[in-house]
Amino acid sequence: MTLPAVDWAQPWLVPYRAHGEAVAQAVAHRPASVAAALQGIKPEVVPDFVHQDALPAGQAYEAHIFQTRTVPTRDNLHDFFNGLVWLAFPQAKRRLNELQAAEIARTGVAAVRGPLRDALTLFDENGAVLDAPPALWRALVARDWHTLFVTQRELWAEARLLLFGHALLEKLVTPRKPITAHVLLMHDATGPMAFDDALLAESLDAERLEVKPFVPLPVMGVPGWCAGNSSASFYADPYVFRGLSR
Repeated sequence: MTLPAVDWAQPWLVPYRAHGEAVAQAVAHRPASVAAALQGIKPEVVPDFVHQDALPAGQAYEAHIFQTRTVPTRDNLHDFFNGLVWLAFPQAKRRLNELQAAEIARTGVAAVRGPLRDALTLFDENGAVLDAPPALWRALVARDWHTLFVTQRELWAEARLLLFGHALLEKLVTPRKPITAHVLLMHDATGPMAFDDALLAESLDAERLEVKPFVPLPVMGVPGWCAGNSSASFYADPYVFRGLSR
């Protein structure tokens, strides 16, 4: 198979670049399935990657991962990025899977997910984590885009934004201005907290996530992530940078 080309120089791909280039090369040149290429470089702490055919018909995907410690993987870009997030943040991914599996065991699989499973899926697919000075977070919560990206722009040098959702990473293979992440604040009272797999996993608890504490962020607005956003006029687009609903 052939995966679409990925521009690994993009700043949001820094945590995934080394593994991503290795897996993409294995898929392109052996050739190997995405599952086999991921399996070939994974450390022991990461579940085994298996072909999608290993998922029995009717079995819930998250429950299967929890029960078998294997990740069914299709030969597409979506599952390629899912595998890369497992490689980079195995404890956080395992925590999400544990919460999903516990909720499935408690309530079963229905046509509509409950609030916790819905929040877990949203973060897993489209989530991001922001460690930033309080002024930036306040501006983001208020959808005060001018303050966030123009008047307080220099504060982004003290911020770190991690894109975690694999569907979000997939969409950004073709960057577009409207692409939006669901952001979770990550900090402690003593100051900025380095992004660390164990710390991220620890922050993912059911009570916190069930209320969907996410804030939307159009990621192309992040300084340095798009050449066009060096001008203040970039943010004067009400279809992307929307204010709070009244």
